[in-house]
Amino acid sequence: MSTQALAARTALPTGTWRVDPVHSSVEFHVKHLGIATVKGQFSEFEGTLEVDEDGARAYGTVNVHSVDTREPQRDAHLRSADFFDAENYPQISFQSSAIRPLDDGESFQIDGELTIHGVRRAVTLDATLEGAETDHQGNDRVGLSASTQINRSDYDIKFNAALGSGNLVVADKVKIEIEVSAVRS
Repeated sequence: MSTQALAARTALPTGTWRVDPVHSSVEFHVKHLGIATVKGQFSEFEGTLEVDEDGARAYGTVNVHSVDTREPQRDAHLRSADFFDAENYPQISFQSSAIRPLDDGESFQIDGELTIHGVRRAVTLDATLEGAETDHQGNDRVGLSASTQINRSDYDIKFNAALGSGNLVVADKVKIEIEVSAVRS
């Protein structure tokens, strides 16, 4: 699909857009004990969206050591070999393979490969163009939100314990939510 067609159908502005980490977030949500949702985020990440005459591409990385759930002991456990094994797999990465517009013009799907814990799997992000604006310093910006759900066991992250009720300490399903403000470079 040509960029003009992609841009016209999704309202994605052409250009190279670099994620502004100060105004963006990469978060995850997972059930704990089957009864409550624990939320976490990564404070160090980068990403790029390129929309040009050849099509559109999105890619980015997350520094696993920057995981933050507001509980230092849990964060240390998440960095350990039981979960992310940050010493051996310090980054999470995403590389798009296709960006497909949906009918409403502001929604699209981003197919790609997500690599966590050294395992690469195909995923689809449901994304929305939140808008485009020129900031007070004259920078062109675009806002995007994207989400997907994965099974952490698919990425060889299997630490768990069963409770007497049958619930697990940590659910297998993990929701990923990304909010981006990106600047045209």
